[in-house]
Amino acid sequence: FPGYISQVLKNYTDHACDGEYVSLRCPHRTTISIQSSFYGRIVPSHQMCPSRYPHSYATLIKEDVACSVGTSLQKMLDECQDRRSCQFLVNSRLFGADPCPGTGKYLIVWYKCRPNEYKSKVACEDDKLRLSCKKSMVIAIYSAVFGRTQGGSLECPYQTLGMPMIECQSATALQLMIKRCHGKRSCSIYASTYEFGDPCYPGIRKHLNVIYTCDNTPFLLPVDETQPPVLNSSMEPVGVSTEMALLSNILAAYAFIT
Repeated sequence: FPGYISQVLKNYTDHACDGEYVSLRCPHRTTISIQSSFYGRIVPSHQMCPSRYPHSYATLIKEDVACSVGTSLQKMLDECQDRRSCQFLVNSRLFGADPCPGTGKYLIVWYKCRPNEYKSKVACEDDKLRLSCKKSMVIAIYSAVFGRTQGGSLECPYQTLGMPMIECQSATALQLMIKRCHGKRSCSIYASTYEFGDPCYPGIRKHLNVIYTCDNTPFLLPVDETQPPVLNSSMEPVGVSTEMALLSNILAAYAFIT
């Protein structure tokens, strides 16, 4: 059970140079959720993905280290989103017009493994959030956000009072929800600054949004040993965009579960 959940909570990263295959895979009962993607070059070739051209020819071409393709995220979503695994050969033709011909490029992908079936619950600030599962099932927390998100919440309309639409989120929400609810049949917590702290400016109305699954009790939920995820040496937990602050919490949560 801890092994399965640790794979679900991780943020994975994988990369491939031009002419290599990129391969993404998630464990049983989860699918790929692309978080971010980059295709191009922002570091010299001696640091990552050496040039495939002969040295004499490579010296004649000035390498572009400020090269990126804006379509890489959409391409990864098209190829891999919501699938158990995906693999394809990386080359510039996949991403449209080449912004830096003659410069060897590489693809970096950040992704998570999302449970196939999950539930979402929202509680407005100072309301109580209750989670529960059926008999012989326990709660497995996937994500938790306390604060104010750019898209807002239909259940908790914001009273802006002239406040700008600024996104703000607690860095401890996931860790706290795992500590309170993970592995239990039911739990409850107040969506309050007393529990989560206040990540926003004073007066900004916040909400708690939790995504979770109900799974079999721990002794009935084995790790899928027959089809382990393909992890290379570069696939380790990383932070991505707004999830950067959650990395230390994910590691702490895994230590707590273990």
